[in-house]
Amino acid sequence: MIKAGIIGGAGYTAGELIRLLINHPDVELKWVNSGSNAGNLITDVHQGLLGELDMRFTSETPWDEIDVVFFCTPHGESRKFMESNELPEDLRIIDLSQDYRIIDGEHDFYYGLPELNRRRIVKEGAKHVANPGCFATAIQLALLPLAKNLLLNSDVHVNAITGSTGAGVKPSATSHFSWRNDNVSIYKPFKHQHLAEIRQSLSILQNSFKSSIDFIPVRGCFARGIFVTAYLDCPIELSEIRKLYEEYYSDHNFTFVVDKMPDLKDVVNTNKCLIHLIKEDGKLLVVSVIDNLLKGASGQAVHNMNLMFGLHECTGLRLKPSAF
Repeated sequence: MIKAGIIGGAGYTAGELIRLLINHPDVELKWVNSGSNAGNLITDVHQGLLGELDMRFTSETPWDEIDVVFFCTPHGESRKFMESNELPEDLRIIDLSQDYRIIDGEHDFYYGLPELNRRRIVKEGAKHVANPGCFATAIQLALLPLAKNLLLNSDVHVNAITGSTGAGVKPSATSHFSWRNDNVSIYKPFKHQHLAEIRQSLSILQNSFKSSIDFIPVRGCFARGIFVTAYLDCPIELSEIRKLYEEYYSDHNFTFVVDKMPDLKDVVNTNKCLIHLIKEDGKLLVVSVIDNLLKGASGQAVHNMNLMFGLHECTGLRLKPSAF
């Protein structure tokens, strides 16, 4: 059994991660660290887990009890923690923050988008993995086959709407129900922090890619999910483009090219990404939908753990969408 620990256990992604790990056939969850909740029952915070576990949060980090640790900490906190604490050399680390996503020559974290780096994570025995951002996951999955085939040769225009859980559990002016409900707004247009990792990945596949990624992030009035529409100039016929997408994702278990325009509810509560392609007057429109807390965070983290420990990538992740 893989023995796992979690640091930063009180947030939405941690709650989903706990649910996945306690139901994973090859994992034993040993401890969940939360300084602000130490001693409290985990179900006092994650009430949806009532009846499934009776663990309490801890302020301790007994490294000798675990094989892998997941960091569900705010951005900037993972790096601070690792720089101020001595972690065992053979401990596997999966960081869900943005701290190690950019290759800078100063860390050894692999970028954990399996549809891009699965082979490297497995073949090179990655010990440390940086989980991608949720927007970055959905947008990259929409564009990777084009980059692979050197077809990103114009500006890429992206509009993506996300659920309120993407803002985290800590309340803010734009996450209160009375503001978010029946409301839509944009934020960080053209300057979102996920753009750096998106460009990094696309440039790995197509080093000639120099065009702009014009990204408009949108806050939606729903709890979870991301719906991406991306369009660009593309001279290739739709049938050929579809073949490129199907070939790229043919041996990946969570990303599917679909004929029908997907709905957000097709992927919520799953680790899937559904992609739909439309061609009109020289423009290619790519629609990509995921669950931000699963495929965009905790589900992808478990996917990476499976790869790191030599398990089938679907283990513990055969999740089904809700009917409504």
